[in-house]
Amino acid sequence: MNVISGDGDLFSIGGNHFIHACRRNVDLLVICTNNFIYGMTGGQLAATTLRGDYSTTTPYGNVEHPFNTPHLADASGAVYVARWTSVHVRLLEKSIAEALRMKGFRYIEVLSPCPVNYGRRNKLREVDDIAKWFWQSSVIRHGADTSEVQIERGKPLILGNFVKRKKELSYYDELKKLGEKVKRAAEAKK
Repeated sequence: MNVISGDGDLFSIGGNHFIHACRRNVDLLVICTNNFIYGMTGGQLAATTLRGDYSTTTPYGNVEHPFNTPHLADASGAVYVARWTSVHVRLLEKSIAEALRMKGFRYIEVLSPCPVNYGRRNKLREVDDIAKWFWQSSVIRHGADTSEVQIERGKPLILGNFVKRKKELSYYDELKKLGEKVKRAAEAKK
């Protein structure tokens, strides 16, 4: 199954579901469109809003540290973790194709800020301003330590395929194996 979701859905509203799906190695490809804000509901602060950035609920700037979502996915057990931007289309396509060939919990973050609710408050009023930010500040580092890919204003955006590991069984496979064990135990008691 494939899931496409926003950063608010995944990391504020659905944060616990996300980490437990990673931990259990549920066979999902999750693509997160991270626009750093609740872009479709009025521009409120999200768990990914950069420190110092503005939103309707932080008119004087965000004082909280945002989630480093690739690190959260990695630390929670995802078998594949990558980050791209909306302007790195070909690299994103390759990453999605690679993730689709794998089993287990796979996570791809796509940075794609909203020019209306995020951009106008944070000096990125036009789509071209956002594209320029992405092109000028992106550095591709495949295999980068996910604890070092935190997004901070004025620092490089670290992109790439960060994690690729194999786990023996997905959550479904583990449950199937457990079901067979329970069935054998029940039959042995007859």
